[in-house]
Amino acid sequence: MKNIPVVSVEGRSLAEAYEKALIGLYQKGTRFKTQYDKPGDPPSIDCTMNITILEPESDPVIHMAFPGGIEDLKEYVLELKGFKDHWVKNMNDPADTRWEYTYHGRLEKYGIWKEIIDGSSVEKGHFRINQIENVIEKLSGQPFTRQAQMITWMPNVDTSCYDPPCLQSLWYRILEDDEGTYWLNCNVRFRSNDAWGASFMNMFGFIQFNREIIAGGISANTGRTVRLARMNWHADSYHIYGKDIKTAREMLFDRIDKMGIEHRTYQFNDEFIRQMYDDAEPMIIQKIKEHDDRH
Repeated sequence: MKNIPVVSVEGRSLAEAYEKALIGLYQKGTRFKTQYDKPGDPPSIDCTMNITILEPESDPVIHMAFPGGIEDLKEYVLELKGFKDHWVKNMNDPADTRWEYTYHGRLEKYGIWKEIIDGSSVEKGHFRINQIENVIEKLSGQPFTRQAQMITWMPNVDTSCYDPPCLQSLWYRILEDDEGTYWLNCNVRFRSNDAWGASFMNMFGFIQFNREIIAGGISANTGRTVRLARMNWHADSYHIYGKDIKTAREMLFDRIDKMGIEHRTYQFNDEFIRQMYDDAEPMIIQKIKEHDDRH
C-alpha cells in the first residue's frame, strides 16, 4: 500500500459520530509502526480521518467506549479552561519534566513560554497573543468572517519538542437563522489523534469549550443567542495503538452486533449523569491544589 486511507464519517451526536469513526478506522485503516511502540507491541491501525458532528449538543453525547469516566471529562474541560496552565515546564531547565504546553496556554498566551527565576514565575517570549479573546471579538463584530482562527504550533519550540501539540488549529464561522439565532460552526484540526485513548475526550472537551467560552463570549458581547452548529474534526493521523487494539475489540467492535447504541452510550442531559459531572468540579480543583502543594 502506498496511500494512507482517508476516511470520512458523519453522525448527528458526538457518541454516534465517535463510534462511526472508530469503526471506519478499524475497517479501513492501515498498519503503522510508531515512535512510541514498546518491544512486542503490534503495529497501530491508522488513517486520515474526517468526522462531522452535526448536532454537538444533542444526546447521546457520551459513549461508554472510552478509557475514562464522567469525572475525567470534567477535569479535561477544566484543563481547557486553563486550570492547569501553571503545570508547564521551565523550558530552560533540562531537568524539568513537567508538561511542554497546555492547549489553553497556547490559545490564550500564544508566543509565551515559562522561565523560573529565583523561585518566581516570569513569562518570557517574543510576543503574547490572546487568540481566544481575538476570535470572540472578531466573530462578535463580523460573524461571517473567514479569519476567526486559533493555532497552537510554535516552530521555535515544537520542532525539537519530544511530544509537540496534537491540536493544530480551530476555525470558526457563524450562520444566522431566520429567528436571529447565531449558529457557531467549527473546524478542528489535529496532526495526531489517539482514536481510542484520547479522541472522545478531545471532542467532548472542545464541544464544551466552544459552548462555554466561544459561544458564551460572543453572546455576552452581542446579546444574541449563540448555539453550536456542526463541528468538523480532521485528524491527519487518527490511530489506535497496537497495545489498545485488543481492548477496543472487547469493549466495542465485538459488541456492536450484540447490543443497540442505547446500551453503548449515556445521555449527557440525564439528571444523574449531569449531577456527577457538575459535582466533580470542586473535587478536581482540590486535586489540582493538592498536586500543587506536593510539587
